[in-house]
Amino acid sequence: MKDVRDALMIGHRTDGTLVKRPLSPHMQIYRPQLTSLLSIMNRVTGIAVSVGTLMLVWWLAAAAAGPTAYAQVQGFVGSPVGLFVMFGWTASLLYHLLGGLRHLAWDAGYGFELTSTHASGWLAVVGAIVLTVVVWGAGLWLMRG
Repeated sequence: MKDVRDALMIGHRTDGTLVKRPLSPHMQIYRPQLTSLLSIMNRVTGIAVSVGTLMLVWWLAAAAAGPTAYAQVQGFVGSPVGLFVMFGWTASLLYHLLGGLRHLAWDAGYGFELTSTHASGWLAVVGAIVLTVVVWGAGLWLMRG
């Protein structure tokens, strides 16, 4: 064997003869596709939603603990960093929701054609952006009025 990788590529057929099998492509070779990027994004937003939910639990626990604790949490949430985190949590929540609806459609057997997969993926991304802006716009409008 010329290279250690050659040993990894050797397999056996059912009749026992040797066959040389390719390794999985590495990231330097593999060009990410829209579907794989959206899948990764769905996983990342799922983690972000979980972390953001911990912040929501912190806020609720502070509200139950009393006015001093609540004021401290409100001070963080109302700060630029807190608002940025809440905006990201909202965007993650809405993208994860739309990605979940997309997966429900797949579970029902719809949308497996490549054009449908790409269209629903872009719809989830654009929909999450639009819904995030709408939710924050409505929230800010209601707070001012």
